[in-house]
Amino acid sequence: MTSSRNKRFGKNNRLLDAAAFGRVFQKASRSRDNLFTVLCRRNEAGAARLGLAISKKHCRQATKRNRIKRIIRESFREQQSSLEGLDIVVINQPPAATASNRQVFRSLENHWRRCRTAKRIPQES
Repeated sequence: MTSSRNKRFGKNNRLLDAAAFGRVFQKASRSRDNLFTVLCRRNEAGAARLGLAISKKHCRQATKRNRIKRIIRESFREQQSSLEGLDIVVINQPPAATASNRQVFRSLENHWRRCRTAKRIPQES
């Protein structure tokens, strides 16, 4: 069983600057459903890194945006060992604001699976 220490969501597991986000937006494998668009790209860091683009335009209330972000981070934290070597950006769609926690987790599980099994994930250059 993996220790909880290995499942932390520290700074080395986050996309922190505009340049890192830009590299993912520029060239990425995309996965989309009615709740999220997920972009993934290979990185040289070795660790899975997550960036969130949760739009106020699609989710007006801060409490709902924060709930979505918490769920995304938790889902990513649980799956990060199987996503090693990927930079991932999650973008919300309008229905995510009213989706149940279970629906959000299921959607994200499908996206993580697609990222793991994508045949053509662009490499860091």
